[in-house]
Amino acid sequence: MKRLWAWGALVFGLLYFFLPLIGMTNFSLKMRRGEYSFDAYAKVLADPRFQETFSYSVTMALVTILFGIFLIVPTAYWVRLKLPGLRPYIEFVTLLPLVIPAIVIVFGYIRLYNTSSWLPLTGSSIGTDVLLMFGYATLSLPYMYRAVDTGLRTIDVGTLTEAAQSLGAGWYTIISKIILPNVLVAVLSGAFLTFAIVIGEFTMAALLNKPAFGPYMQLLGANRAYEPAALAVIAFGITWGCLGLIQLVSRFQKTAPRQA
Repeated sequence: MKRLWAWGALVFGLLYFFLPLIGMTNFSLKMRRGEYSFDAYAKVLADPRFQETFSYSVTMALVTILFGIFLIVPTAYWVRLKLPGLRPYIEFVTLLPLVIPAIVIVFGYIRLYNTSSWLPLTGSSIGTDVLLMFGYATLSLPYMYRAVDTGLRTIDVGTLTEAAQSLGAGWYTIISKIILPNVLVAVLSGAFLTFAIVIGEFTMAALLNKPAFGPYMQLLGANRAYEPAALAVIAFGITWGCLGLIQLVSRFQKTAPRQA
């Protein structure tokens, strides 16, 4: 009986999840009357605004990932090595973006860094890009930090550090050539999640008036019929592609020690 309920719940969950996706995909293929076609996808992919916004969001995602790696890996390593008592407080801080809405963060940025402030970052395109990158890094902080911290749990940080120092290695060498390669799989998991977050984020990019992929999706959905459905399928595929890469990386992490 329990197994029957379990299978029933699984089937219900799959139907609840996949039926809307199937309906949306079916609708996106009906742009040409009376037959299925990929016309909506071709129009979306050929749209210069799609290419501009998608390339911008990809660039911002890569910059955010690099910034997150340079910030999180040394911080998590130092907390685990020298300041284990601060670990609960660091974890609490990294979880704050989950409870503070993105609109609150971006309005704080606009208030603090507007053109009349002591640091007018919103007065230039590069400054606004920097603000947006910080905002994306803040949104991805819980996922990136958790991934790196989990990776650090699987290695003996203290022993590796002592061994490296006994051979004359400095802190930069220890982090870049010893710690980072050992937690690279965990870092990649956090990077894929960060990429998915940045690609679909709307609030910060819209309020900072940047040509990102999220605002483009919203604008297209307000003015077209079939193209928004095609774009939603594309965005869904990107997100699931990132999740699939995370699973692949996690499986590699489990099998790598056995192969060694």
